[in-house]
Amino acid sequence: MRIIAGEHRGTRIFAPPGRETRPTSDRVRENVFNIVAPWVEEAHVLDLYAGSGAMGLEALSRGATAAVFVESDPGAVRAIERNLDKLRVRGATVLRVEATTALSREAAAGRKYDLVLLDPPYAMTDFAPLGRYLPDVLADDGLLVVETAARVEPELPGLSVRTTRKYGSTRVTVFEHE
Repeated sequence: MRIIAGEHRGTRIFAPPGRETRPTSDRVRENVFNIVAPWVEEAHVLDLYAGSGAMGLEALSRGATAAVFVESDPGAVRAIERNLDKLRVRGATVLRVEATTALSREAAAGRKYDLVLLDPPYAMTDFAPLGRYLPDVLADDGLLVVETAARVEPELPGLSVRTTRKYGSTRVTVFEHE
C-alpha cells in the first residue's frame, strides 16, 4: 500500500496486522480523490474507521491542513501512528475510540470538517447511529465519502447523495448537505 499523489507520493505505508482491517485499494483511493479534489486543499479531514489511515494520509499528502483519525483497534492505531511518524506529518490527531463516540464528541464540541471519510466494516449496513451526528460535523459546503460493499446503498438523513460509483466489490457514495 502506498500514497498515490501529493507531497508523499509513492511512499509505502504500514497496514495493521491481521485480517480485521480491509485497506482501501490504491485504485479506489485514487478515484475517490479524483472526485473530491477541490475539497482537499487546506481541508480539515475526519477519517472514521481509519484502519491504516491511508485515506486521511492521502488527504494530508494532497494538501489538507489537518486530519483526525478515528480508530478503536489497537493494532490499527499503532499502524496509523507508525505511518504518521514515517511521513513526519503535522496537523494529525489519532483518537482511539469507537466512531459513534468520536462523532458525538466532535458534534458536541461544534467541530466541523470539510471532508469526512467513512470506511466502516463492509458488514455494517445500519448507518443510523452515525447518521445522527454526521450532518453536524460536516461543514456546510463539505463532503462525506462513504465506502461500502457494492451491494449496499447507504442512506443518511439530512444529507443527499452527490454521486455514487462502483469499483468491483466496493461502492463509494459521496454525500453533501441537502
